[in-house]
Amino acid sequence: MQIEQKLTQAVIAAVKDLYGQEVPESLVQLGATKKEFEGHLTLIVFPFLKMSRKKPEDTAQEIGQYLATNLPDVVARFNVIKGFLNMVIADACWVSLLSEIQQDAQWGLTPVTDNSPLVMIEYSSPNTNKPLHLGHVRNNLLGWALAQVMQANGNKVVKTNIVNDRGIHICKSMLAWQKWGNGETPESTGKKGDHLIGDYYVAFDKHYRAELKELTEKFMAEGMEEEAAKERAEKESTLMQEARQMLVKWEQNDPEVRGLWEQMNNWVYAGFDETYKALGVGFDKIYYESQTYLEGKEKVEEGLQKGIFYRRDDGSVWADLTGEGLDEKLLLRADGTSVYMTQDIGTAKLRFQDFPIDKMIYVVGNEQNYHFQVLSILLDKLGFKWGKDLVHFSYGMVELPNGKMKSREGTVVDADDLIAKMIADAREMSRDKVNKLEDLTEEEAQEIARIVGMGALKYFILKVDARKNMLFNPEESIDFNGNTGPFIQYTYARIRSILRKVPFVALTTQQTELSDKEIALIQQLAAFGTAVRQAGTDYNVSVIANYCYDLAKEFNGFYHDFPILKEEDEQKRAVRLALCEAVSKVIKSGMSLLGIEVPERM
Repeated sequence: MQIEQKLTQAVIAAVKDLYGQEVPESLVQLGATKKEFEGHLTLIVFPFLKMSRKKPEDTAQEIGQYLATNLPDVVARFNVIKGFLNMVIADACWVSLLSEIQQDAQWGLTPVTDNSPLVMIEYSSPNTNKPLHLGHVRNNLLGWALAQVMQANGNKVVKTNIVNDRGIHICKSMLAWQKWGNGETPESTGKKGDHLIGDYYVAFDKHYRAELKELTEKFMAEGMEEEAAKERAEKESTLMQEARQMLVKWEQNDPEVRGLWEQMNNWVYAGFDETYKALGVGFDKIYYESQTYLEGKEKVEEGLQKGIFYRRDDGSVWADLTGEGLDEKLLLRADGTSVYMTQDIGTAKLRFQDFPIDKMIYVVGNEQNYHFQVLSILLDKLGFKWGKDLVHFSYGMVELPNGKMKSREGTVVDADDLIAKMIADAREMSRDKVNKLEDLTEEEAQEIARIVGMGALKYFILKVDARKNMLFNPEESIDFNGNTGPFIQYTYARIRSILRKVPFVALTTQQTELSDKEIALIQQLAAFGTAVRQAGTDYNVSVIANYCYDLAKEFNGFYHDFPILKEEDEQKRAVRLALCEAVSKVIKSGMSLLGIEVPERM
């Protein structure tokens, strides 16, 4: 049992014996003692004053005395500062806790059982007209880490993806390939399929802009005002008309258009899979908009029959949410085509058929906050039990030192390029900054570079509260000092190096004196479970990232001040080796929740 739990039970017993009152656990408030006072844990006694009918100092003194008398193996001594009872925890108690942490392979994690609730997490949601970029990287890393954290909190988790594989943007790439592709394939060009198709999306935009410019100038030469000329140019663009005609043919199941669509999408999926593998993420189930939009239309028609929605004179279908303080929301256009909301309703229907979902979490950028507010209400109205409580894990945008990204103009930071750069930078840094490992093969050195480069990328993104916009700086992320992934990975590798030099030694109950730094390190280890629970409750994976950094920093302070292998006192040496083992285990466990590997050597 953890020290806080023992103290909580003892405080409840103290209040009952001293003041004749039963108190719930929630009334027992324990926290780390402030650094300016002696002690490790502090009890706030103000909640018990009505029961004691005494001054805060007297109440704290009486409870402290009770604990020191009845729990001497835990409370070595205490002091009172106003209404705060500061307790010094016995060294043997810390050693016992360290032994427990060392032996528990799942320390801090809650096991999943047959009765665990099922949480579905949607993330990634790419379009099949372009490769994944830096914004997708943040989305995928957040989604994967959140899934790991929710599972570590005792939930069954289903990771899911919805691929935006239909619509005008897809037709633009298809049309551009038909016009200017000369039959190019990923094999003939040596390009990943998603990159090849992305090139044609950019090509369409380039030709479309050129056409608009030409038409606008023509209409202006005929005497039209610039704005009117631009508007007419957009209406008369033959390229855009062809793209729209292609979309209509797709909707009508035209075999030629559908055949090209399947071929090009398959190229893209093969490219996506490579990127997902490099990022270390995956999915249990993938849904496709081309399969869900008709389901959504069906569900909207059902809502229409039940009077949940209404049809306007032009044939369009709407939801009136003014009663909820929102506006009216379009669900089907006048021509019967669906919108994103319709597709999300259809996807929800299929997911609900496939899985007994208890909670649904959507990992989507904060520009969609209003969309998910509306979706929650609509799903609730349509009878989905988790609709009202769906979670929109809303995250901020990733910006670069030189501004925002635009995929149409081809100015995005490509995910594959970023991954390659991070690994190359890690390889370069390892030559200069870390121990030279001459006995490594080229393959082993490259694998360490991959682990460090990807760790740097993932940690830099995940250490920031997801709700905030962030500035991504690759150079800063790969530093071996400060709050970075490589710093934590290097700490882990350093510990593993120590542990390779000595045989395993089990801790004994023999009395030993601990330093303040050793106790602080054990306290930090004990707090891992609290960090995991907080990350799950708040849907905030940065809690885990920053916990791992604090633990690594605490260990390095201890390592700097205390000998380990050269310590002559066997019991002290055993404690310090146990600390090494426990810290390395918890770092590995915590970083694993973030999808980050830790190398045994660096």
